Amino acid sequence: MSSVLSDIDRQRRLDGDDKRFYDQPRFVQHVDDSFRERLTALYRDRLSPGDEVLDLMSSWVSHLPPDLELGDVVGHGLNEAELERNDRLDGWFLQNLNGDQTLPLEDASVDAVLCAVSVQYLRYPGRVFAEVARVLRPGGVVVVSFSSRMFPQKAIRAWRSRSMDERAALVCDYLDSTGAFGTPSVQSAVQRGADPFYAVTAVKP
Repeated sequence: MSSVLSDIDRQRRLDGDDKRFYDQPRFVQHVDDSFRERLTALYRDRLSPGDEVLDLMSSWVSHLPPDLELGDVVGHGLNEAELERNDRLDGWFLQNLNGDQTLPLEDASVDAVLCAVSVQYLRYPGRVFAEVARVLRPGGVVVVSFSSRMFPQKAIRAWRSRSMDERAALVCDYLDSTGAFGTPSVQSAVQRGADPFYAVTAVKP
């Protein structure tokens, strides 16, 4: 696994304890209706009934299609109250991925890993996505979605300094660095007055 980011790339405007920053729950939508509708449609297209899912860096909502019956959906995040509120989760765990990138899941134990509007905060994304590859079953899919919104004080420098298309290329680099996925694909939709929608998808052969 190659390293994608330099130490300068990993810099943030606000270092310190991530847990403290996310200690207060934020029961708000971080992207607009248009973005959420596109993301739910993408999940409907890429997920199958019965799939077991890891919702990485989750919140009080997961944007999954309400009529899609999945297997176990496990959430991960930094705020207990938010994860408890999420009615699509069958279980969840708290973990700071900037401190420990090892996921507490068995090898080849999930069919899909989702990461919505949070990838910009990962300081060691190559290690995280290597773990994503480990826990995915063969044929499993990873979906990384993002928009232009962020907490700029916690987003890494490499993210803040790039355009939206360059951010998509960066996520592709994250996935490629693991050597574990097929060629990533990028889906985007940009329209005036709406949050730009970007999603990078890759499959574990």
